Amino acid sequence: MLDLIKQEQRETPGRLTFSLARTVAEVAEAQRIRFKVFAEEMGANLPSAALGLDIDRFDEFCDHLLVRDHGNDKVVGTYRILPPEQAAIAGGYYSETEFDLSRLMHLRDRMVEVGRSCVHPDYRDGATITQLWSGLADYIGKHGHEYLIGCASISMGDGGHYAASVYNKVHKLHGAPAEYHVFPHCRLPLESLNQNLDVTIPPLIKGYLRLGAYVAGEPAWDPDFNCADLFILMPVSRMNARYAKHFMRKAA
Repeated sequence: MLDLIKQEQRETPGRLTFSLARTVAEVAEAQRIRFKVFAEEMGANLPSAALGLDIDRFDEFCDHLLVRDHGNDKVVGTYRILPPEQAAIAGGYYSETEFDLSRLMHLRDRMVEVGRSCVHPDYRDGATITQLWSGLADYIGKHGHEYLIGCASISMGDGGHYAASVYNKVHKLHGAPAEYHVFPHCRLPLESLNQNLDVTIPPLIKGYLRLGAYVAGEPAWDPDFNCADLFILMPVSRMNARYAKHFMRKAA
């Protein structure tokens, strides 16, 4: 798949660029920063830990969006993108390892999945996030996908109370219609957790919701990554026009 990618690198004023990985070495750069964030920072239990990389069976089927600091040539942010035709070859979406997507089966050929989003600790600012979102906007615009799906992770560092409170705060206003609901295979036990903490919504999830995304069901618990995952569903037709225009303009 990698040798078919012809994505042109885009530059913006400043040091950051976005592009799709073109080589195995560039994919490894994405896997390395994922390891740094998920394993070293968040404590994820990764089978590829001995290599210092986050690798799973979906990587070979995905496009890997990179944000690079062209001042030091380092990858500082990444997204993994799984288009529907590659999901069919892979045997499904990554999200299906955590959720039952039966109610979305009629949308399969129009859904693109994003995941493994992470940013280097030194680059967690608006500029890097803008590049990631602009890269996604560029990708979706070029390929004509109608629905964006993915798992948005929330730390379980406090045992799950923060994650339960985030879900409680967002699902009432941003819950998906019943026909779009998904169901976690390993459900976060909300009833055993404090759901009423005064919490700040994680920036990535806040960004999805501002764009018009739904939270499509209760969170799943991922013990390997020490996190709770919300299933995000965003019909492109629902994209908030002001935010969509901003990111599409950056991608142009």
